[in-house]
Amino acid sequence: MEGSLLDPELRFRLPLFPLPTVLLPGMLMPLHIFEPRYRQMVDDCLESDRRFGLIYHDWDELGPFLSETGRVGCVGEIGEHQTLEDGRSLIVIEGLERFRIEDGIESDSPYFEGLVTPRPDTTVMRGEELASRRRESIALFHSVVASLSDRPDALPDLDADRELSFLLAQTIQVDPKWHQRLLELTDEGSRLARVDQVLRAVLK
Repeated sequence: MEGSLLDPELRFRLPLFPLPTVLLPGMLMPLHIFEPRYRQMVDDCLESDRRFGLIYHDWDELGPFLSETGRVGCVGEIGEHQTLEDGRSLIVIEGLERFRIEDGIESDSPYFEGLVTPRPDTTVMRGEELASRRRESIALFHSVVASLSDRPDALPDLDADRELSFLLAQTIQVDPKWHQRLLELTDEGSRLARVDQVLRAVLK
């Protein structure tokens, strides 16, 4: 994969891993890789750039995965990796940037592959507007944490160089379809509004 993952004109080939969960940019996700075709995918990724695309897919609801054009996912980069004696792998991936499937690729690979393009935000908040919006969401998040009797051991680094909406969304335990809709939005203000809505509901 060459070029910036934020360049919407870039088109690149990406292994695809459909799962009934959503990877968000900046999120660390542990995965247990046991199916042979995805063991092969992990091996191939480790020999190249360590990256594949995680796509939300609920087989019970949506049926077979067909690499449908237009689907939005997140590039995951393999960090920690452990191969077990029986060939299974335990890996931890970090969500990088979002992508959109432009077309499925037929190949000899046992796993899915797609031709994808990056999906950066199309509306960008800057300056005081962004700072004010972030302060509001961070204050709301801290109010929620303070209200919990069982507080989480680890909290996201809200000063990280990453969209705040995705950092806060990692802490929200809701239906993965909600996270998928958030992932698809290309406006940080709209994403923060959705996150704030859930946080306010917790405080009620």
